Amino acid sequence: QVQVVESGGGVVQAGGSLKLSCADSGGTLTNYAVGWFRQAPGKEREFVAAISWSGDHTYYADSVKGRFTLARDNAKDTAYLQMSSLKPEDTAVYYCAANPWGGTSTDSDSYNYWGQGTQVTVSS
Repeated sequence: QVQVVESGGGVVQAGGSLKLSCADSGGTLTNYAVGWFRQAPGKEREFVAAISWSGDHTYYADSVKGRFTLARDNAKDTAYLQMSSLKPEDTAVYYCAANPWGGTSTDSDSYNYWGQGTQVTVSS
């Protein structure tokens, strides 16, 4: 069973960078597409980025395109979200999720397994 765990959140100044990691303690993340979502206080959860199980296909929300890069290392059973040029509006809890159907879906209902989230705070 997939047990998703995020790490790498923290506090950073606007314009800075952070790298989030998404790992599976069960060792099966390789078989799933991976998506990142975020939820800011008082707002609904929103899609950020997704990557296919093979890593060949990625998809980004317009709000992060050109600033965030999602990649995966299947040998390490880990996916990485590199975030650059961070803005205060990127402040949110970031969630990693696993999608058994393998595509780069933006729909949270496509993702069966979710982590607990990691806080990202961007100060102005």
